[in-house]
This record gives sequence, C-alpha cells and structure tokens, in this order.
Amino acid sequence: MTDDRSGDQLLQMLNALANPHRLRILAALCERQSYVSELARELGIGRPLLHMHLQTLERAGLVVGRHEISEDGKALRFYAVAAFDEHLTPKRVTEATKTLSPDGEPTGKGKKP
Repeated sequence: MTDDRSGDQLLQMLNALANPHRLRILAALCERQSYVSELARELGIGRPLLHMHLQTLERAGLVVGRHEISEDGKALRFYAVAAFDEHLTPKRVTEATKTLSPDGEPTGKGKKP
C-alpha cells in the first residue's frame, strides 16, 4: 500500500510503528520471513506478546501472515513484511485529516473487531 491510506489507516500505521518491539519485529522480518516460534526466540520475547504485536502490525497492513504445514506435520504461521511506502509530508497529513472518523475511532480496513 502507498499513500492511499485513509486518515484512520494512517493513524493505525503510525500507532503500530510507535512501539520498540514492533519496530524490532519489522526489522527482523525485513531480513527474511519467519514463523512465530523462531521469531520469538530471535527477539527474546514470549510468543503471546509476539502474537499481540504481530496482530497489530497485520491490522495496520505492515506485515502479512500465512499458514504452512511443516514436513513433520506442524502448522506454522509465517510472517513477512508487506509492501508499503508512506511519505509523510505536511500536505499528506493535511489530506489524511480530511478522512478521519469524526469520533476518532478507526473505520474500514484494519478496524478491530
């Protein structure tokens, strides 16, 4: 996704990036795709916490996940960085404000259930 995010989606993306764990997760996934257990070991954080951060990144459109079955029959959830290119400029921020939800709650794609 590029600069076509709505104001709510832009806020969701910026919120997702405003966490050091999530920045480290993105950095690790820029190197290569990884499955949850491997990524948790590499980053030194627990799987439940990693799952929470990955869900936030996925809702923001920054990572994509897919299931695979390993050779030994285990289900693995692999994650990779999604293609995104967001240019923050004063004009971009001004345009994004025109599409913000009036109540401040995110709407549309990526809204929490």
